[in-house]
Amino acid sequence: MLRIENISYSVEGRPLFDGASATIPAGHKVGLVGANGTGKTTLFRLIRGELTLDGGEIALPSRARIGGVAQEVPSSETSLIDTVLEADTERAELMAEAESATDATRIAEVQTRLADIDAWSAEARAANILKGLGFDDEEQRMPCSAFSGGWRMRVALAGVLFAQPDLLLLDEPTNYLDLEGALWLESYLAKYPHTVIVISHDRGLLNRAVGGILHLSEKQLTYWVGSYDQFARQRAEQRAVLQSQAKKQEARRAHLQKFVDRFKAKASKAKQAQSRVKMIEKMETITLPEEAEARRFTFPQPGELSPPIINIEGGKTGYGETVVLSRLNLRIDQDDRIALLGKNGQGKSTLAKLLSDRLPLMDGNMTAASKLRVGYFAQHQVDELRIEETPLQHLSRARPGVAPPQLRAQLAGFGLGAAQAETEVGRLSGGQKARLSLLLATLHAPHMLILDEPTNHLDIQSREALMEALNAYEGAVILVTHDMHLLEMVADRLWLVKDGTVAPFEDDLAAYRQMLLTPDKPARSEKTAAKAEAKPKKLSRDAILALRSDVRKCEARVEKLNDMRDKLAKKLADPELYEDTRAGELETWNKKYAEVMQGLDKAEALWMTALERLEKAQTA
Repeated sequence: MLRIENISYSVEGRPLFDGASATIPAGHKVGLVGANGTGKTTLFRLIRGELTLDGGEIALPSRARIGGVAQEVPSSETSLIDTVLEADTERAELMAEAESATDATRIAEVQTRLADIDAWSAEARAANILKGLGFDDEEQRMPCSAFSGGWRMRVALAGVLFAQPDLLLLDEPTNYLDLEGALWLESYLAKYPHTVIVISHDRGLLNRAVGGILHLSEKQLTYWVGSYDQFARQRAEQRAVLQSQAKKQEARRAHLQKFVDRFKAKASKAKQAQSRVKMIEKMETITLPEEAEARRFTFPQPGELSPPIINIEGGKTGYGETVVLSRLNLRIDQDDRIALLGKNGQGKSTLAKLLSDRLPLMDGNMTAASKLRVGYFAQHQVDELRIEETPLQHLSRARPGVAPPQLRAQLAGFGLGAAQAETEVGRLSGGQKARLSLLLATLHAPHMLILDEPTNHLDIQSREALMEALNAYEGAVILVTHDMHLLEMVADRLWLVKDGTVAPFEDDLAAYRQMLLTPDKPARSEKTAAKAEAKPKKLSRDAILALRSDVRKCEARVEKLNDMRDKLAKKLADPELYEDTRAGELETWNKKYAEVMQGLDKAEALWMTALERLEKAQTA
């Protein structure tokens, strides 16, 4: 059990924790969430004893081992498998002692302990962890020096998972993983035998791998049982209740104050007025929970091009004389939302570079719309920003001659306000740098937007804002990301990059996840089986475009009715509407609400039918 009791801690006079307390039961998997800058990473350092508390106590069972990924594995000639094995220091020391011990009693003790910790299966366990994080058998025997920093971070993660500390602390572990590695880690953490606390903005991980949320807000810690979605729903409900109570309290306060103001000068009412003053003073102000700062992205909308915007027949591409992808037969229309699936090294980034005209076609034919504009975002572009310049200077260089007020408005549209516009990039947070890079990628209203891991360094609110912006965007989207939630909410087509080519993945993301986690059992959902049996006739491209248009119209109708429902619900939440004198008005609003709900049910049914027709047509 981890017990955090009444802790206080300040940085340069700014308090991060003030009497914060929480208890994490042994064996629980917990997500640590909170706004950027509230002190999540600092809490990890306090738990590890790297920082000294100003007050309070953090207690763990005696001899409990704490583990985490502090930094990447150093570049050395030690193989990956040996590096991971060495992470379990007790096993490494016992194995070394077993080779040199001469005392019979000590030899017996060593062998008994080695058996207790299952030392003889260690190499197989280490190999399975490395494989799950993307290293094949041959790579596991290669030296650490053969891999870049991002891959060595994976080795460091493999080491701490192999060591199995009693308390595992992970800070944004999926930031250097691909989708396949992130899904494997979710599954591994869910089965981890000890306590886990993970800082993450990955909504999928927080929904599938943890059973509790530790929320850091207003210098306090609150433990919520359940997944992130449950936490978000419960917190929203709590806020709604407190808002209602605060409104009633304010009305009561105003009523009392009105009496005081009216009668405080009258001798006959002075006592009563004074009594009400004391009542006002005793009223404890209801404080609403801190609301997450609004995030937003505003993508400029492109003009419409005739389909297809890109068509490839018999394509082949790669680097120099090395062919990476071949047998490419791909078509992209402006309303496509395509997710690229496949393990690292299979060629997802190569395809992205081909589509963005950063790589040539080595063979075959590729045609693109004459006025096609492509926006490209990759994580390395964030690192290539000029750290000595401000976002305003970056934008001025990209759009010479445009007035600063217009540039500032564009920055604000990506959540970079007046303060950030004049701040050197080197002093911005990772999320703010990512926002600037996304702005630069979409500056000229591209018809197709290629995003390679856009969510790294973005918090949950920013990821939700990105999802909304992509769904409102009227251009094609090519998406590579480890964020399963973003894929589920944005992508309507899946391409699998594998074995040197690209082909449609005929099933859904749930089946792809199952396939990755059970590689020996090919994923085949009931939906796929039904498709195989039915074998419907393939529709023409024009027919599919018409079905997509139906889906968009139905979706727009549902959104409009949802807006109407929300406005009516807000109206019906007004306490004054329930006064006896307004009974007729209340009946009218209730009737309107019932009509809208009935219409919404029908609209959602039509939308689902349209989606099913489109899905059948696309997979025929």
